[in-house]
Amino acid sequence: MNDRIAPLTATPDLLALRDRALAETSVNGLAFVMANDLYPLLHFRQAVVAAYAGQRLNTLCISGLAKPTEDSPYLIWLQSTLHWLRPHLDSAREPIWLARAELALPGALAEGWRDWWPAGVWCVPLAKADQPPLGVLVFQLDAPPDERLQQALAGVWATWSYCWAALQKRHKSHFWQPGRRHAALAAVAVAALLCIPIRQTALAPAEVVSLDAQIISAPIDGVVAALQVRPHEVVAANAALFRLDDTTLRSRAEVLAKEVAVADAELGTTSQRAFDHSQSMSELSLLKGRALQRRAELAAVEAQLKRTQVLAPRAGVAIYSDPNDWLGKPVVTGERIMQLADPAQPAMRIQLAVSDAITLAPGAEVKLFLSAFPLSPLSGRIKETSYQAKVTDDGIAAYRLLATIEGPTENARLGLHGTAKLYGERVSLGYYLFRRPLSALRAWSGL
Repeated sequence: MNDRIAPLTATPDLLALRDRALAETSVNGLAFVMANDLYPLLHFRQAVVAAYAGQRLNTLCISGLAKPTEDSPYLIWLQSTLHWLRPHLDSAREPIWLARAELALPGALAEGWRDWWPAGVWCVPLAKADQPPLGVLVFQLDAPPDERLQQALAGVWATWSYCWAALQKRHKSHFWQPGRRHAALAAVAVAALLCIPIRQTALAPAEVVSLDAQIISAPIDGVVAALQVRPHEVVAANAALFRLDDTTLRSRAEVLAKEVAVADAELGTTSQRAFDHSQSMSELSLLKGRALQRRAELAAVEAQLKRTQVLAPRAGVAIYSDPNDWLGKPVVTGERIMQLADPAQPAMRIQLAVSDAITLAPGAEVKLFLSAFPLSPLSGRIKETSYQAKVTDDGIAAYRLLATIEGPTENARLGLHGTAKLYGERVSLGYYLFRRPLSALRAWSGL
């Protein structure tokens, strides 16, 4: 008997064991203390700390192992054995000794006990008074400890139970673990949120243009000699816009004028001789036709000379790029050089990218947030949309939309840029959130 009690005086004070348990900040840390710190007193072969988790006993720590290998044969057998021993442990409130000879173990469990465990194990349940058990300590011993040692350790069991309950309660307060009912309610709530109808919208770059803009193109082939208005300059009706180089046409007109004079002189001479010579009568018709041809050619060239000067057909604002981009540039008949826009009828020209396209009915609502006036958006409605997408200057395939501007237009100056927000039909929130990911998935998978 004295040999059993002697280790008490040779081991660290039991109060030190309690203090170390109180200093732990996690259940796993406390399990490590419980599995290893009592070896100087009990001299066990191995200690196992298991925690109750529903209908299972999960192994938290094994003495001498930093991290047990979950797929090891011993740990698999240990989990099965703890599950089989649970009916003996659930009703125990005090430490109990379980001997292998007294238990009717199944064949596989009995064989593993003979290989890995001694003749018996000392099981210490850990629980606070009148509360469900928290876990169990399993000490592998050749014989149960002395009664006086068990009484001395009773305070240690109480301290460990208290610390375990406190740490578990704090863990639950910081990390809420929802149950199946909460998960089902959350799924129903998410499904209900995804069914909420919401207005489908899209953002696209836009520019303020004129709803009534007339294209001014080159009337004939030539080279731009001068631009007589500045970009975005207000011009009156019949004001000079630009002029084409007329050097070639003037030279051609001078040559044709001389050819007309020669043809007239030949026609006059032949007419005088026709009274005396019958041969001159036959040449008279040919010379008259030649004279008329030269006059027609001269008239055509003079008409082209008049068209080298282009005038404004009406009052408006001249819209085009930098004049240096046009000076000296050869142009062909019909090539657009500028636009003559009516500033009293502003509109929005929107470039909606194909990837952002949504269903837009005629008359759909549009808001334009100008970069110059971000706090004063312009409101309007879709007037027309292009049938086919075209590549923009930025290399993006986009649809061209034209929208009217309703309400005050004092900020709608031609040429201002901004971002247009387009409002489509109402769809569910789920469709609104997952439309683009689903489109990308279908494009990638081909489904």
